[in-house]
Amino acid sequence: MALATPARPAPPAPARAHRHRTSGSAKRARWDMKFSPYLYIAPFFIVFGIFGLYPMAKTAWMSLHDWDMIGDHTFIGFDNYAELLKDEYFWNAVVNTLGIFVVATVPQLILALFLANLLNRTRLRARTMFRMAVFVPNITSVAAVAIVFAMLFQRDFGVINWLLSLIGIDPIDWDAQRWSSWTAIAFMVDWRWTGYNALILLAGMQSIPRDLYEAAALDGASHWRQFWRITLPMLTPTFVFVVVLSTIGGLQLFTEPLIFGNGNMRGGTQREFQTLAMYMYEKGINSLNTAGYGAAIAWALFVLIGIVAAINLALVRRTVK
Repeated sequence: MALATPARPAPPAPARAHRHRTSGSAKRARWDMKFSPYLYIAPFFIVFGIFGLYPMAKTAWMSLHDWDMIGDHTFIGFDNYAELLKDEYFWNAVVNTLGIFVVATVPQLILALFLANLLNRTRLRARTMFRMAVFVPNITSVAAVAIVFAMLFQRDFGVINWLLSLIGIDPIDWDAQRWSSWTAIAFMVDWRWTGYNALILLAGMQSIPRDLYEAAALDGASHWRQFWRITLPMLTPTFVFVVVLSTIGGLQLFTEPLIFGNGNMRGGTQREFQTLAMYMYEKGINSLNTAGYGAAIAWALFVLIGIVAAINLALVRRTVK
């Protein structure tokens, strides 16, 4: 006959309570690890949804309507986009936007890369002061910058024309021709943004281990070869970020050409330097009954930025590979 196993005595009440509290704490810890990251990033997505996604969705909806700022609207489908393809002023603004972007951004990135490398490799006294100095143009009011440069590029009393006269060049009416207005606006943009991009690139250069440069120097590599074989490849993520940022800012150019043209939204008498952002404002805000058409221009600009940014991204990665 089998003997009965004696029953195990129940744990005391304090032990059971401690075990229950431990189980509850572990459960709360698991919930905290699982859901707290979403709570931390929620403010960004809430703000982005209110001020980013909702305006984009509303603009897309407006672009499908014959919309005026009073509130009346009629659904017309993709008629606004079809009208864009036939609008000569729209294509003129596209050419101006891309032209100013190329003339301004390419020299800007080259100068920023050179300036960042100079600040990173050269032993300068008061290096922090120089780094702060290159950032000063960016914190200057864009309106003040545009006004000063508009005065510098005046036809009759501008400093630039006076300097050109010293070498025998006749005065140039900078805002009367396409190439000259593009050049003047490009100078304005480059002066303001080159230092900003240089500091971003400088931060990326300082993250590159110094041991690589020392080893390359022992192998007899010149500074130029070190830059091409070490600095540029390892700077690729930062440089890609700067290129994309410059692309977005360059294609959204608005204030500089507007003030350069003395507030003329048409960008000169013959629309010589009217950008897409200016044309969008002209049709969407100034003309109250064509807000839907202005919304279509905004989405066309969005698509253009995406295409140009993708092309630039591919070119940069292929160049520094």
